This record gives sequence, C-alpha cells and structure tokens, in this order.
Amino acid sequence: MSHVGAELSALQTYLNEVAGRGRSMLLPALHRTQEIYGWAPPEAQEAISRALRVPLSDVHGVIEFYTMFYNEPTARRVVRVCEDSACTLAGAHEVMARIESELGLRHGHTNVNGSYTDNSSVTYERVPCLGMCEFAPAALNGERPAGDLAPDDVPAFLAGAYPEPQARVYGEPLLKLMRAGKVDPGSLEDYEAMEGYVALRRALKTPPEEVIDMMKTSGVLGRGGAMFPLGDKWAFTRGAPGDPSQKHIVTNADESEPGTFKDRVIMESDPFSLVEAMTLAAYAVGAENGWIFIRGEYPRAARRLQAAIEKAREAGYLGRNLFGKPGFHFDIELRVSAGAYICGEETALFEAIEGKRGFPRIKPPFPTTHGLFQQPTAINNVETLVAALAVVRVGLEAWTSLGTEQSPGTKWFCLSGHVQKPGLYEVPFGYTVREMIEMAGGVSGGKEIQAVLMGGAAGVFIGPARLDVRLTYEDARQNDFPLGSGVIMVFDETVDLREVMYELSRFFAHESCGKCFPCQIGTQRQMEILEHIAHNGGVQPSDRETLLDIGYTMTQTSLCGLGQTAGSAVVSAIRLWPELVQ
Repeated sequence: MSHVGAELSALQTYLNEVAGRGRSMLLPALHRTQEIYGWAPPEAQEAISRALRVPLSDVHGVIEFYTMFYNEPTARRVVRVCEDSACTLAGAHEVMARIESELGLRHGHTNVNGSYTDNSSVTYERVPCLGMCEFAPAALNGERPAGDLAPDDVPAFLAGAYPEPQARVYGEPLLKLMRAGKVDPGSLEDYEAMEGYVALRRALKTPPEEVIDMMKTSGVLGRGGAMFPLGDKWAFTRGAPGDPSQKHIVTNADESEPGTFKDRVIMESDPFSLVEAMTLAAYAVGAENGWIFIRGEYPRAARRLQAAIEKAREAGYLGRNLFGKPGFHFDIELRVSAGAYICGEETALFEAIEGKRGFPRIKPPFPTTHGLFQQPTAINNVETLVAALAVVRVGLEAWTSLGTEQSPGTKWFCLSGHVQKPGLYEVPFGYTVREMIEMAGGVSGGKEIQAVLMGGAAGVFIGPARLDVRLTYEDARQNDFPLGSGVIMVFDETVDLREVMYELSRFFAHESCGKCFPCQIGTQRQMEILEHIAHNGGVQPSDRETLLDIGYTMTQTSLCGLGQTAGSAVVSAIRLWPELVQ
C-alpha cells in the first residue's frame, strides 16, 4: 500500500468509527485529518463528506473558516508566535526575527493562511493572541508551549528543548485556584485529597432547586464578561421543556482575547475541577450532555482535560446513575476549535460544535430554550462554573463574606504588560486597580503608568486618574469600564499608544467573521486608519471623527458582541488622549 493509501486508510478507519454521529463530528474529523496528513487534501475532504453526510462544499467552507486548518500542503510542524500587545511589549518582534533567521525564511513569502513556507519542514506563523500573556513573548512549537522567550532562546525552542511554562498564580484567598500548582493535574487521587468532589457530593444531598437557589443567593455573575446571573440561567434551562437527554451543559473555554488567560490556567493546573463543576451544573439543571469547547491554541489544556474526563469516567464519576442516584446520567465531550475568536460568542460556539461555520445566530430565541442542537442549554465559561463549585464547597456564608454586597466572592484578574509579576490573581471584589498593580510588583523598571487596558481587547483604556477605582461590578458601572474577563494590561510611559490601538484593531479585523456588514467593514476601516496613523505618522483632519463614527456604528448595529465591542478600546483612547489622532 502506498504512503498516501495508508494515510487514507487510517482516516477511513476513524471515520467508520464516528460516522453514526453525523455532522457534529466534523471538527474532530478535520483535526484527525491534519494529524494524519498535516493538511486536508481533497481525497480526505471527500471521505469526510461521505462518512458524515456533510456536503463537500460545507466541509471546504469549515476548513476555510478556521485559521488552523489548511487546504493546501503544509509542513506537519507548525511554529506559531504571538504578535499581539502583551507579547509585542515584551520583545516579540526580536524573537520573530531570530526565528525567521534560524528557519531561513524570507519575510513576506506566505501561503493563503499567512504562513511562511520557505522551510519545507516547518510552517511558521505570526498569530493573534495565544492566551499566554503572562509569559510574553509566547509561542507554540507544534503542541509545545513556550514563554518568556528571548532571541537567544530560539534555538532551544525550535529544537523542542526549551522548558514549558508553569502556572503563575497569586492572590488570597485562593478558593477557585486552591489546587493550582499544588497537585498533579493528571491525578484524580491528588484532586480528591484536596477536597475534590466534596462540593458535588454535598449538592447531591439536596434537591436541584435548592442548588439553583444557592446560586441565586451567591450573586455569581457570568465571569466571561456578560455578567448574566448564573442562578437565573440555570433556572431557565431547568424550566425549559425537554427531558434530561435533550438538555446540555456547555463550557465556553474559547478565551481568545488579548490579555485573557485565566481559564487556561485552571484547565492546565486543575482540570478535574471543571469536570466536577460541570457535573454539579448538570445535576442542578437536569441535563445529561456535557460539552467543553476549547480554543485550538490550548493543546496542553486540551490534553489534560481529555485525560481528566477519561479518568473521571473510569472512576464512575461520569456516565450513568452517578454517585448512586438512579436516573442521574451525565457525560462530557471535548471539542477543540481551530483558531476563530468569534466562536467565543455562545451561539457561534453552538454552530461550531454542530459542524458548521462559526457564525453567530440572531437572538432571540436564547440558549436556555434553543441552544446547542436547538435544545435547552446552559452555557458558562470556565471561571463561572468553578465559582459555582467553590460556593457549594465553602458555603454561602463564607462566600458572601468576601467582596462587597453587590459583588460577593472572588474574581480572577489577568495581570500583564509592564508589571513585575504578570500572572493570574484571585482576590475578593473590592481591590482597586492600583492595588492590583502593586500586588503584581508595580510597574517594570520603576516607570510611570501611562494607561491600563481594562477588560481585554474589547474593553476600555483608563488613565492614571482612575487607578483608585474599586474592582467591583457596581464601581465599574459607575466609572464606565467593564470588568470583562478580568484583564488588567499595563502600559508604561514609553509606549506609543497609537501602535497599541493599531494592534487591537488588527486583531478584530482578523477575527471578524464577516456575517454582518457593520463589523466586517467597520473593523477593516478602523484598522486601515490606525495603521496609517501608527506607521506613516500622518493623521487626516477627519480621522478622529471617522474613528468615533465607526466605533459607535459597530456598537449600535453589529449582530454580536465582537462587533459591538470591536471599537470600545479605540474610542476610549481617543476620548482620553485626543492628541493621539490629531
């Protein structure tokens, strides 16, 4: 049998095993195809189309939708280097130059996906955020992550000999991060030795409705940025028509926004906590089906989550009649994305799991009644679910004793940029921005703070005058900035904010799915204007008004949250520092 024939035979064997699952197996089938071939050749696409009964045009369309799938020959090993703000601040461009030199690449010779292809053994890409901002500059060599790279580290990085980064977790009290860095993430025994499955067993002694009431009293709001009350979401899903076999618990682990890395830390350091938290949610909601949708740039987290799922299943913690409760059935499937920020939008995520291009849906209807497969679905991000687990484990009194009356409990904050100790911090609500920066060792080099990006790329800038604002939901609302995903990215006095604005605009222009014109055209035009301002040193008299108009138009008319927030940081910067575009 020829080499090509052997590859196709291996793919066909896999497809025979999953064919009965239909279109929902398209993402896994494409990932398996790239493991076998390094790309998705026409004969493989045809085999997938036949086996899963998906039109060939749709298979091709899904491949083109994701930046990590390839429809032309590509080297099996892909080196990806982050070029977004935190990494750029830390010297990513110098690292990229050294990598390109080591690989013998000519800058600018790219294939359709923007990959450098001069070296036949390696595909090299400059990519949007890899979600390792605390390790800037960050990169991936295949599935091996690397951080804190300097140009002299590049040979070891390319050889696969550079050490993988380990979690940087700080704060007090560590309720949701209590095990991070203290247990073997692959050991169920370690997990149980540190109060693992205590919360779930406690919850199972009470009716599901009481668990939901506990969530309502806890004041836990969505930690991904939407801030929707968790207890209400679970109650709506539980009350929706349908039996448990038709209801779903979905974890949105597709954090892909510059500055955000909190969910990656828990998935890599304590994956069993997410498995337990989802099982708790399933009991409360009355759902049998669990799904974790994780970004493709998190291979280490995906491996550890899959191992945790399998070990939980082997231990009888996933499956049927769990913990001796007849009729309590729940299991989890992992779905790995392939480079599409838009899939962090909940309805686009559903489309992706269903084997379609990740376009957002029009709402209503809402996920609690018409979510995944148009069935009732409770979708939460990782921190939100782990917060629910902490509430049950420590009890309502202990949880609400932390934080403030309107913002009880703890929150994760992602500190990056010009701070001495970048990392993930868990603290009670109520710390000020200044206190968080001081907790992270202050500004690097003793320089002055020029700006802080709050809430992520879709957030807003604040200046030194607002560093003493408390980090609570109520204070954030009063001061017109989002807590979002907990991003606090610090820029010192030496930074050219015009370049940062351009980098943020480039991210959104790259990630817009193009379904609605305000976002598709607005993000491109915003990037074009800021690129001219940042790189050509020229500002047109109308640039300020045009950028504000683009930002307001995207906010008011875009279909989903991507477009609605794509201009937020730029608009906030123009308001604070009008001289940037004058």
